[in-house]
Amino acid sequence: MTLTSLIARYVRQNWRPYLLAALMLASVSALTVFIPRHVGHIVDAMAAGRLEDAELVRQLGWLVLAGVLIYFLRVAWRLQLFAASYRLGAELRTRLYGRLCLQGPHFFHQRGTGDLMALATNDIDAVEMASGEAMLAGFDGTLTLIMVVAMMTLGIDWRLALVALLPFPFMAFAFWRISSHIHQASKDSLECFGKINDHVQETLTGVRTLRALGLETRSAARFSELAENAASASLRAQRWEAAFEPAVGIALVSATVLTLGLGGALVWQGALTIGALTAFSMYLGQLIWPMFAAGWVLSLLERGRAAWGRLQPALDTPLSIDDHGTQTQMPAGAILFKGVSFSYPGHQALALSGIDVRVMAGHTLGVVGATGSGKSTLVRLILRQYAASEGEIKWGAHALADYPLDTLHQSLSWVPQEPFLFSASIAENIGLAKANAARADIENAARLACIDEDIARMPQGYDTPVGEKGVSLSGGQRQRVAIARALLADAPLLLLDDALSAVDTQTETSILQHLQELRKASPGKTTVIVSHRLSAVMDAQHIVVLKDGRIAEQGTHASLLGLGGWYADQWRYQQLQASLDAD
Repeated sequence: MTLTSLIARYVRQNWRPYLLAALMLASVSALTVFIPRHVGHIVDAMAAGRLEDAELVRQLGWLVLAGVLIYFLRVAWRLQLFAASYRLGAELRTRLYGRLCLQGPHFFHQRGTGDLMALATNDIDAVEMASGEAMLAGFDGTLTLIMVVAMMTLGIDWRLALVALLPFPFMAFAFWRISSHIHQASKDSLECFGKINDHVQETLTGVRTLRALGLETRSAARFSELAENAASASLRAQRWEAAFEPAVGIALVSATVLTLGLGGALVWQGALTIGALTAFSMYLGQLIWPMFAAGWVLSLLERGRAAWGRLQPALDTPLSIDDHGTQTQMPAGAILFKGVSFSYPGHQALALSGIDVRVMAGHTLGVVGATGSGKSTLVRLILRQYAASEGEIKWGAHALADYPLDTLHQSLSWVPQEPFLFSASIAENIGLAKANAARADIENAARLACIDEDIARMPQGYDTPVGEKGVSLSGGQRQRVAIARALLADAPLLLLDDALSAVDTQTETSILQHLQELRKASPGKTTVIVSHRLSAVMDAQHIVVLKDGRIAEQGTHASLLGLGGWYADQWRYQQLQASLDAD
């Protein structure tokens, strides 16, 4: 879809405000054209001595009335037209936000956060201006041009009008050349702004790392370079936009010289009155606005085209995960991995290969293995952040793909190793899991996650703000707040993806005990625990050991120790390390 078709579709859907604005603009143009014609009649009447004082006052009163009407009509059509264009901006931002919420991780790996923010601000602003300001200036300028040229040609003298319009084809050619340069400069400017946003977002997110490594100067230099590039691109666009005015000026000066030359000759010959020449000169002055409007419209449209060229791919990019499931009933039963293999987009190596696992409803599955063995990938497939390349994952009687994403996500709670906390209070972050959660339920979830004592020592207790991404909390506290949020949801499936890595072993034991008690009290609720610490999974009914994306060992804690493989070696090592730490 092109920018023109987008605006045309929106105008058809919202034709009332545009039609009303067009009628008011037409009235303004008619009144604007009326004034020079009326002035010409007044001048001729005064030159002929036919205009008495009372009649002169009455005629001047009509001019004042026309000016007042023009003022109020201009205010009214601006309210109509700009309100419609702002609604288009809101619609595009809503579409973009909704689309981004449905995209999977692969999409965000390819697009920078700052650039996506630029799309939602500068780029949509440019499209909004094209649908409002450009529509206004284009319609008003075109209508004024037609009416002025018609009055010059039919109302005064066609020969004079023909001579006056001779320079304008050259001006049109200059406009065409200028607009092509504006398009490229505007595109470069928007892309540079997106890069600045990316850099600022990354810098603010990793500001503590930058300070720790002493990279402030390098980061500032990079920002200065990006800002200079953006300023240069914007300046190029402004330079080309500034070229419109000289082109208009040259055309109008040329038209004025030609008009005065021929008009003076016609007056001298008696073929044209002084009043008619005066009116024609005023009409020629009124052509300034249509010419400037043409340049302004071309500039806004080229900016809008450049912005739409960046915005449309984000809106039209297919969803990375198919969401056409029809099983709206909450899933229940065992979770089955049958011959599941998976490789990340753009990578040939398999992250998971030939996974066959069955987790009975109400049981706990432990997933362990060395770094990079595929543990978190297994969780991402359950979350449907990615789809399996081969094989099938079933939950109950249906494949995961048969459930809509909304239904699936309501059926599980996920705590990643690096949980995300919002810039809100602790209670609000925990309460996100359940709408209108009571404070008692929030506090009970915090107790189960062993974060209640830490909260009690905070200045405002549960109402303590955590800062952006939970910056005021330690890593272990953030994990426990996220665990409390998941426990409050009490979903049929709980996924803990190395969610206890930042807590000590004693706290880990307490959380796991609380978790076992809570899940036993709710039969049929399944738990998947991914951990590098084997003590977190020792009580699981089934444990799988992943190595290079494959299942190297599986069984219970006791049976795996009996195998004498990786699990047994890692268990002895971790137990020895724990005893040394205790000493």
